[in-house]
Amino acid sequence: MTRKHVDCRDHPSVSGCTLAISGEEDELVRVAALHMADVHEHPDTAELRDAIRGDLQDAQAMDTKPGSFLQLIEFHTDRIDEVEALTREWVDAIGSATTARWEVLGADHDQSHRYVQIVQFPGYAAAMANSEHPVTAKFAERIQKLCDGHAQFTNLDVRSSSAF
Repeated sequence: MTRKHVDCRDHPSVSGCTLAISGEEDELVRVAALHMADVHEHPDTAELRDAIRGDLQDAQAMDTKPGSFLQLIEFHTDRIDEVEALTREWVDAIGSATTARWEVLGADHDQSHRYVQIVQFPGYAAAMANSEHPVTAKFAERIQKLCDGHAQFTNLDVRSSSAF
């Protein structure tokens, strides 16, 4: 059965909820309804469950779908543990204001101290809003001090994605 996905960020709310969940359709509707009742204070009714079912999308690999945006950041450092700790600090500091959906950090297998981070956003505008956030600006200044030279950014509009 195809996994389904629902994301509170697709329906902004007063609570600023960022929950995204995936699973098989029936279990996802059940859990999403419980979440909507508990966090968003909606009554758990048949109508709510029908609305949730109507909003479900097929889950894609790491929620990357056409129209979303990827930023590849290549950098060199011999202080990667500090970079990762700083990244965790940034996540805590920016909290629900981030527009980033996920990230992957890879170490170059063939070139020591070279790393590539891939960050996914719903679209280009969301990526730029994230980059312009004051918390991100402070993070960028601090991380630059841990790196050798400047980071190289590559901006990619997602055309397609597949899970294999």
